[in-house]
Amino acid sequence: MEQAVDWAKVGLSLGLPFGLALAAMASAMGLARAVTAAMEAMARQPEAATKIQGAMILGCASIEALTIYVFVTVLLFGFGLIKI
Repeated sequence: MEQAVDWAKVGLSLGLPFGLALAAMASAMGLARAVTAAMEAMARQPEAATKIQGAMILGCASIEALTIYVFVTVLLFGFGLIKI
C-alpha cells in the first residue's frame, strides 16, 4: 500500500532552508550597505563619528536579529515543535 504524500511537509522541507538562505543573503547585503554608508558618513564628518557608529551598531544588530528569527523558525519547524 502506498503512503500518501504530505505536500505541506514537502513544501516546508524545501521552502524553509531556501528562506533561511535568502534571509542570510539579504542580511549580508543589508549589513554591507549599512556599514559602507556609515564609513562614508564618518569620512565626511569625523566629528560625528561616535553618533554615526552607535546608529550603525544598532542598525546592524536589528538586521542580524531578523536573520536569527528566521533561523529559530526553521529550527522550530525542523524539530517538529511547530506543526501545520
